[in-house]
Amino acid sequence: MTENVIEVRDLRKTYGGFTAVDAISFEIRRGETFALLGPNGAGKSTTIEILEGYRHRTSGDVRVLGVDPQRGGLDWKARLGIVLQSSGEAGNVTVRELLTEFAGYYPRPRDVDEVIASVGLEEKQRTRVGKLSGGQQRRLDVALGIIGRPELLFLDEPTTGFDPEARRQFWGLINTLKAEGTSILLTTHYLDEAAQLGDRAAVIAGGRIAAIGRVDEIGGPEARTPLVRWTDSDGTAHEQRTDEPGAVVANLFRAAGEPRGLEVVRPTLEDIYLALIRERSAAEAAHSSEASASESSDGLGSTRTADVVAAISEEL
Repeated sequence: MTENVIEVRDLRKTYGGFTAVDAISFEIRRGETFALLGPNGAGKSTTIEILEGYRHRTSGDVRVLGVDPQRGGLDWKARLGIVLQSSGEAGNVTVRELLTEFAGYYPRPRDVDEVIASVGLEEKQRTRVGKLSGGQQRRLDVALGIIGRPELLFLDEPTTGFDPEARRQFWGLINTLKAEGTSILLTTHYLDEAAQLGDRAAVIAGGRIAAIGRVDEIGGPEARTPLVRWTDSDGTAHEQRTDEPGAVVANLFRAAGEPRGLEVVRPTLEDIYLALIRERSAAEAAHSSEASASESSDGLGSTRTADVVAAISEEL
């Protein structure tokens, strides 16, 4: 199926003179896992909160499961699963009691025992929530997000606090949900997790999308071209991007034997992501320098800061 579960067109969110999300557009297809990547403060959380209906947009068009999130009712919300960075659930009930209560909120919930087993909390199901470790609490957050059998699942940093084995188990759970047709929007700082789970990804920085595409194609062919690095006998460092690193290395050996510091780097998603962020940060720094000079000359700098603070306070 090619139906889009999320459609975003020219989405903007501003606070006074500050632009948190700057005219971004993307879509997520039914059954797809889409990774939204970016550093803290890039605009990820604001974007997701708008999609979930928690925050109103300044302008643009947004459809989630065919509905404007600003007008989504209880029926629409019951089709969503949301795993926030922290849930803040009361700690005086057990894991089983809490999941049983949440299951009652949905028309077609998953079986409580099935969900407890899927997140590895069988031995803690009678434990009060307040007694769980950080990693166990995170597993419970995921369980609460999937108990309602959502069509669309929002996962915001879902494996924070997981040990390596628990992360692998969680990946298996997500792959099971994908096989069932669940659409997933994932944010994570673990780039290997995005590469493992994501079908497509977008990198957002400074409120704008820096790149979008299939996980194995994002950044374009040039960004994925292997890099050969070496050092000459006189200490001069070299690097060369090439589609034929083997031929370059062979030529180096024929010319002068094995060079010092020889390495062939095949860019990973993390390498490409970091390069995109550095590029965007450099562009923002240049723009900010120009803007600061302009504001200093017209005396508006402090006024605009006050406008931002006032706008955020009013919304919250």
